[in-house]
Amino acid sequence: MNDRLVRFDRLAPAGSTLPLLMTPDQPGQTLLDAVDRLRGRIDDALLTVGGVLLRGFAVPDVAAFQGFASAFGHPLLKYEFASTPRSAVSSQGVYTSTEYPAHQHIPLHNEQAYTREWPMRIWFHCVTASPEGGETPIADSRAVYRRMPESVRARLEPGLQYVRNYGEFDVPWQQVFNTDRRDEVEAFCRRNDIRWEWKPDDELRTVQRCQAVETHPVTGEKVWFNQAHLFHISNLQPEVRESLEDLLGVENLPRNVYDAEGRPLEDALLDEVRAVLDAETVSFRWEAGDVLMLDNMLVAHARAPFKGPRKVVVAMAQGHGNLGRF
Repeated sequence: MNDRLVRFDRLAPAGSTLPLLMTPDQPGQTLLDAVDRLRGRIDDALLTVGGVLLRGFAVPDVAAFQGFASAFGHPLLKYEFASTPRSAVSSQGVYTSTEYPAHQHIPLHNEQAYTREWPMRIWFHCVTASPEGGETPIADSRAVYRRMPESVRARLEPGLQYVRNYGEFDVPWQQVFNTDRRDEVEAFCRRNDIRWEWKPDDELRTVQRCQAVETHPVTGEKVWFNQAHLFHISNLQPEVRESLEDLLGVENLPRNVYDAEGRPLEDALLDEVRAVLDAETVSFRWEAGDVLMLDNMLVAHARAPFKGPRKVVVAMAQGHGNLGRF
């Protein structure tokens, strides 16, 4: 491959390799025009560094971003079995980033690691960079696994059970499953080894046993791959947690997570997990037009609070999973 028109550099602070920065040597070069020359280098970098930031290339619209993401040989995926609210930007697999209020921090996570099927690749395109905050911090999931205390690994590595109660306090099941038909929900649950229970007032509870640690199918490396720290009740503000426990009872909380045997997880254990994630976090400022591409198993992502306008869109591809393991 001819790299003469592209520069490669490190953007991260000393001690980290994330992300690999690619910029054009010639102004005005479009990302779509460059994709054929960049594809091999990006594929290699994703399996080593884990993430690539493409900066300075012309990305005139969301359709151009969609074309770039589609050029890697896999159809873009629909956002199914959602955990957070998103909206489709196009009919071809481009979505808004998670639609949480601007003042909220979204912790590090690998996309859909709370399920048994997930995308291997994820792209972020910064259409509008916030004037204050709004970064998308990232972390190497291999390094997170290595740094995780052995006591935490031993407790969680056998697996996790995610419990979700859909209703007025969380994303409704009709939005999560993209249907208002119970039989279609049940068919999805059967295909994905999810236990379900219909509750009064047309509410739904699901339980799914999932991985806490996974092995990358290409590199063979172990990665920390779960969302226990997001689903666990300790992720709530103390006053919100107390209010919901009093109102609903622990078994009816919108979401919670247990160990492989269904036993409660201690707050202190999740605090240890969060401390490791914080220690491995790498952050950079978005610039309008940036495209960040990650191997979703090797690199986790987050969102910092922000002020002012911000628009980041997302695409995902190359589904992978472990159905039938547990």
